[in-house]
Amino acid sequence: MKEKEKEKEFLNRTEKHKGILYKVSKMYMDNPDDQQDLFQEIICQLWKSYDSFRNESQFSTWMYRVAINTAIVYLKKEKRKVDKYEIPSENIKEEECDSHIKESQLDHFYKAVQKLGKIEKAVIIYQLEGFSHKEIGENLGISEGNARVKLNRAKEKLKEIIKNQGYGF
Repeated sequence: MKEKEKEKEFLNRTEKHKGILYKVSKMYMDNPDDQQDLFQEIICQLWKSYDSFRNESQFSTWMYRVAINTAIVYLKKEKRKVDKYEIPSENIKEEECDSHIKESQLDHFYKAVQKLGKIEKAVIIYQLEGFSHKEIGENLGISEGNARVKLNRAKEKLKEIIKNQGYGF
């Protein structure tokens, strides 16, 4: 494939699934500038890795794997810590929510997810996207049973965080 064709194909595929990148960036970084930096870093890593995509899985699955691995490495490299009190999230624009209540719920959810560990965030992201326990395990390099346990623990921890934020169920 010629370089221009490859570039066009890459841009079309990433544009189609860019919501993945916004989600990962928002869940791993606490402020808009860091979210944007991580977003750009993920795009760079996707492009660098694009030749390794073999169409053996869906592009979105591969994209998730690269995005989450990049986010984890980015956090380690930068040694960043989530600010527990100030987490602005209005600069990364996702699809518009139809109500203020839904926006508030999403904001509470993202704040809670940011308090999870790196792997816990990953299993939550994969679960939200409908991945099976087996697929989550494969993507994270753990067994299906371990993925199930990690997901259940992450959900419980997330419920507790949300409850402690005063949002309640």
